[in-house]
Amino acid sequence: MEIIFYPHLTLRHRSKPLKRVDAALRKVVAEMFELMYEANGVGLAANQVNLPLRLFVCNLAAQPDEGEQCVFINPVITSRKGASEREEGCLSLPELFGSVKRPERVTVEAYSLEGKKIQIDTSGMMARVVQHEIDHLSGKLFVDYLSSLKRNKIITRVQRSEEHTSELQSL
Repeated sequence: MEIIFYPHLTLRHRSKPLKRVDAALRKVVAEMFELMYEANGVGLAANQVNLPLRLFVCNLAAQPDEGEQCVFINPVITSRKGASEREEGCLSLPELFGSVKRPERVTVEAYSLEGKKIQIDTSGMMARVVQHEIDHLSGKLFVDYLSSLKRNKIITRVQRSEEHTSELQSL
């Protein structure tokens, strides 16, 4: 398992709901946390590791021995309030950032890794992470919220980086 990068097609696919929690899913979740921590991330959606599953993991501390590890299976945002604009980045678009306006407070319903229904009312950074990761599960990226000028700058940087990598590989 590895993190995939834009413009990989899976990042634009809508994830499929999970029907059960089993040992295989627990193993996937553990691997996702490992990858997220290795990349110094705070959240990781299943389609970012090329799995079309409606699930994401997060830990605002970005460290395995700190913070709270959270798993959201089949998450749905049921309420949005307020507005906040902050810079966001993405593990699938490394070293690229943009200012994104999102609701400040959200209520999300999901299932835990134990298969229990959960409802969380959250704000601030956690609300932002939840929204960012749920967007991934719908095939949406943070760059989709940017102006066309800023989005095109980011896409151009990604394309130049890919061209440079291809040139190095052909040497």
